[in-house]
Amino acid sequence: MSSDQTADPDIVVLREGTEGLSMASYADALRERLPDRTVALARTPAEERDLVPRARVATGITLDADLLDRADRLELFACTFAGTDHVPTDALREHGVRVTNAGGIHAPGIAEQSIANMLVFARNLHEGFRRKANGEWRHFQSREFTDSTVTVVGLGSIGQAVVRRLAGFEVETIGIRYTPEKGGPTDEVLGFDDEDVHAAFARTDYVVLACPLNDLTRGMVGEAELATLPPNAVVVNAARGGLVDTDALVSALQTEGIRGAALDVTDPEPLPSDHVLWDLENCLITPHTGGHTPKHWDRLADIVADNVDALEEGGELENAVATPD
Repeated sequence: MSSDQTADPDIVVLREGTEGLSMASYADALRERLPDRTVALARTPAEERDLVPRARVATGITLDADLLDRADRLELFACTFAGTDHVPTDALREHGVRVTNAGGIHAPGIAEQSIANMLVFARNLHEGFRRKANGEWRHFQSREFTDSTVTVVGLGSIGQAVVRRLAGFEVETIGIRYTPEKGGPTDEVLGFDDEDVHAAFARTDYVVLACPLNDLTRGMVGEAELATLPPNAVVVNAARGGLVDTDALVSALQTEGIRGAALDVTDPEPLPSDHVLWDLENCLITPHTGGHTPKHWDRLADIVADNVDALEEGGELENAVATPD
């Protein structure tokens, strides 16, 4: 056992990684930011069982609730995902352990990919890629992104990052958020009720989905909403596959009810290899890679390090998703 694992650690990094990134790199990033605190990396289930009950902070994808009865020192679980529906938050709350998430760290990458997908459709680059693959020097018609109307559904960290990056493109922007009275960075802000959604979609060239998946938003882009979109519209799903009714989307793409879709997430996910979406030329698909970036651990380590300091000082935690009763 290494020297940082013999003493009670301040922070234990759990073994399960994410997005092909090494948890050892995450532990190193935390050590750089917290040189006066002990950061231990649990490489095996046995080490997790030993270290978690002795740590003040645990960080990883999720935490085994069975460890909590012995974790008298544990004050914070820092989830390395933005979503925490897989985390035993009730059990953590009952043991007085606060929970934070990784919300916001993926925003730059997802926003860049969303912009890229819109530009691919605006300039018809996917047709250019196909002609190159066939060795065809044959012209094709493109469009302009300028003067388009872009509706961004969800004005959280991702939605706001998309809007900031749209600033130089001379487009009109509509934001859809839960509390439209708060306003936002878009030219216009509407709510999630059906009337507002259809009012926005009726004059939209590009829809970027950047909202959480919940009871309100599940299937929010269905047959009716796709029918409201103009035939030249493009749907960019950068959030969760369940926001879109897949069967309705397939029908709209097949019948040219809309111009196209760019999906970084799908329902189901992973998308089966024989699914019809793979064969549609007006559908771009990436395997949930929008948030992948080499800066993943640096951004998350910044948040967790600040929160460790906040625990010492009694301050508010960034990205808090659950607090003790």
